[in-house]
Amino acid sequence: MLRESNQLVSKVLGMLAREIRPGISTEWLDKLAEEYIRSHNAVPGFLGYRGYPRTLCTSVNEEVVHGIPSKRILKEGDIVSVDCGVLLNGYYGDSAYTFAVGEINDKVRKLLQITKESLYLGIREAKAGNRVGDIGYAIQQHCERHGYSVVREMVGHGLGQNLHEAPEVPNYGKRGTGPKLLNGMVICIEPMINMGKRYIVQDEDGWTIRAGDGLPSAHFEHAVAIGENEAEVLSTFAYIEEALGEKEF
Repeated sequence: MLRESNQLVSKVLGMLAREIRPGISTEWLDKLAEEYIRSHNAVPGFLGYRGYPRTLCTSVNEEVVHGIPSKRILKEGDIVSVDCGVLLNGYYGDSAYTFAVGEINDKVRKLLQITKESLYLGIREAKAGNRVGDIGYAIQQHCERHGYSVVREMVGHGLGQNLHEAPEVPNYGKRGTGPKLLNGMVICIEPMINMGKRYIVQDEDGWTIRAGDGLPSAHFEHAVAIGENEAEVLSTFAYIEEALGEKEF
């Protein structure tokens, strides 16, 4: 069930990958996503969650997470993190990807590449017997080695019949610390990495989180099932990669 819901989320992001370009609004992306989800006999996982008003979270440039889709028009050189959740057959899917809008500069492209790499380094540690701190350590070391900072207040989470379940999965930590990972546990690993300092602020809308220094932030997320020897990634970026071709960013 979790595999199916996360595959649907992945297909939504793949569909949106074909639509993201300069001149469109984040509100339009949200409309497309809601229609697609409902047409596949599912419901948007975020819409109405703790009062959240939209289907997607669309976080542009220095916005870290939880940006609310609006009439804001995406411009050449922007980046936009699209975070999507669905509820299908009683189980949640949850995944996120940061897209380039047109051509982006090399510094921002590197931020996206390193953040995406850190996600997979974290996933490598997501196996039975390891601890949550092993995941955070791998992500933190990779990103800080390249001069970026890890947002501390926003973390990954367990996933199942609820959108957010135990354990919390920070993107920083020490090896051998935190809750033990058990075979069959499903978690979302989602590095949120700032180009500048790690500090964040929340907008007056009560949702949008942005980098306090106004520098760009990147966000990638997969849902994974803990296995004995390695994680099974339940979501996939394959539909995005198919849509974008060789040029991801």
